[in-house]
Amino acid sequence: MKVTGFSFIRNAIKYDYPIIEAITSILPVCDNFIIAVADSDDKTMDLIESIPTKKIHVVKTKWDDGLREGGRVLAMETNKAFAEIGQDSNWAFYIQGDEVLHEKYLDNIYYSMKKWKNATNVDGLLFNYLHFYGSYDYVGESPHWYRREIRIIKNDKKIYSYRDAQGFRKNDNQKLNVKHIDACMYHYGWVKDPVAMQGKHLSFNKYWHDDEWMEKHVAKADEFDYSNIDSLRQFTGSHPAVMQERIKRKNWSFDYDISCNHYSFKNRLKRSMEKILGFRIGEYRNYKII
Repeated sequence: MKVTGFSFIRNAIKYDYPIIEAITSILPVCDNFIIAVADSDDKTMDLIESIPTKKIHVVKTKWDDGLREGGRVLAMETNKAFAEIGQDSNWAFYIQGDEVLHEKYLDNIYYSMKKWKNATNVDGLLFNYLHFYGSYDYVGESPHWYRREIRIIKNDKKIYSYRDAQGFRKNDNQKLNVKHIDACMYHYGWVKDPVAMQGKHLSFNKYWHDDEWMEKHVAKADEFDYSNIDSLRQFTGSHPAVMQERIKRKNWSFDYDISCNHYSFKNRLKRSMEKILGFRIGEYRNYKII
């Protein structure tokens, strides 16, 4: 069995992406790794080339900055990296620049890939998610945070990155058939120095919205306001080993009183029904669990 990791990145230093941690967290189960590195305003290429491994192959790309609809440019960059994976790979392990895998899941992930490698009805493997917010001590609690997403796919070129690169589809917009596995991706996209977070917030919204929308909805500020959140819960587990040095370097404060959590009537109803029924009503699922 051969496994190739893949990802894309731009301005990793400028916007404080844990891309080194992301890549190294899945390297133990990858035979090689393809990363699309775009023209950047910082030394992102040097950062990627500093990773002490021969497994990584860099593809130089250029983002279409004029594409400002639904985050499609992110899917395009994902597809560029996926296209470079050789035919001899069985699986493609996707990770974004703000995601990190905990090492405690590596054995089960490898076992799952071995188990379903030859199953023609299985297109991919579905991961659980934790979304950290404001600091490394809190995770998102409300239903608007997605719970699961596909991060390992068969090396089938009929599969492609969907919409804003959150998930995948195949052929003519078909959802993938997936196995839900015991593995969780740690998403750190909302944990940055407030200055870097504001910069990323301004930059990335441009790939979803036009200037008029930006003017109305994106605050002009030097720092991101983390206080504008509905509900969080305290994180009591451990972070991935590769994140420990980054966590030690944290140079801002964010404290949140979970007793101040507030939910809309709709979200309160969803939470109550989920406890009773065991599933989330109205949840968007970009996959078919088999």
